[in-house]
Amino acid sequence: MQAHLAQFAKEENGAVTVDWVVLTAAIVGLGIAVIGSVSRGALDHSAGLGAYLDEQDVSSY
Repeated sequence: MQAHLAQFAKEENGAVTVDWVVLTAAIVGLGIAVIGSVSRGALDHSAGLGAYLDEQDVSSY
């Protein structure tokens, strides 16, 4: 029984899995934060562009 517990304590596969889960969660969180901050600015700029285009007079021949 002690040999099995010692082997289990030496096993590192689970620790590597936890590392990958933490890294993946950090990358996903960073991506969500970037999309959130960029989308606000993009919406502001698109609203300004829409207002500018609405003010333009287009003449047809």
